[in-house]
Amino acid sequence: MRGAKPKLEAIPGGLSRIPPVPAWLPSEARAEWRRVVPGLRERRTITKEDLPMLESYCLAAGLVRSSQKLIAAEGDMIETTRGEKKRHPAHQTLFQALTESRRLAAELGLTPASRNKAPIAEGDDDMADLDL
Repeated sequence: MRGAKPKLEAIPGGLSRIPPVPAWLPSEARAEWRRVVPGLRERRTITKEDLPMLESYCLAAGLVRSSQKLIAAEGDMIETTRGEKKRHPAHQTLFQALTESRRLAAELGLTPASRNKAPIAEGDDDMADLDL
């Protein structure tokens, strides 16, 4: 890839102040909120309407951490009541939370690729070639 990467610019309605951490978020999710909000606030790339998505991202990222802690404490495998070994059930939660947190991080501009996407220039019609 050649040339300069596009600069992420503030969006109309982007918040310069973001509300404090919601009290209902678990501790791991609150930690993620405190980690990502300063950058979002500085870039002004989140609006009031995006706050529920930010809460969901932090909740998913917190679930990743808490699931991993549980697996680390109890082990990758557990023993069933029949004495058989099987993968720890927290793996399912971990994988689902990883998937959701990656998707939401991209939506919020928290990944390198999503931060560097060029905005669509005004006047561009991405459906101009369709016969509508």
